[in-house]
Amino acid sequence: MARQTGNHFQPGWRGSNDVKPIAKTESCQAPHFQFYVGGRLRIRMDDGTEFVAGPGDITSLSSGHDAWLVGDEPAVVVDWYGAGNHAKR
Repeated sequence: MARQTGNHFQPGWRGSNDVKPIAKTESCQAPHFQFYVGGRLRIRMDDGTEFVAGPGDITSLSSGHDAWLVGDEPAVVVDWYGAGNHAKR
């Protein structure tokens, strides 16, 4: 399993692989409001919309999404909403 430490996503991390076994949902059901400090995440919404977020970007993600790290640089994300309920055991 790839590592996610706080809001630092390490190379190889993918929500559908690393969070799904904990959350027991097909996609992330926690909404998020995030600011991207470093690295890049590709995000795919359940409706098929897909985009990449990187340094300086702000995203507001509704329930029903997957995300994964793009490249070899860890992604650092400030999550103002959603992280507190993200994949709790």
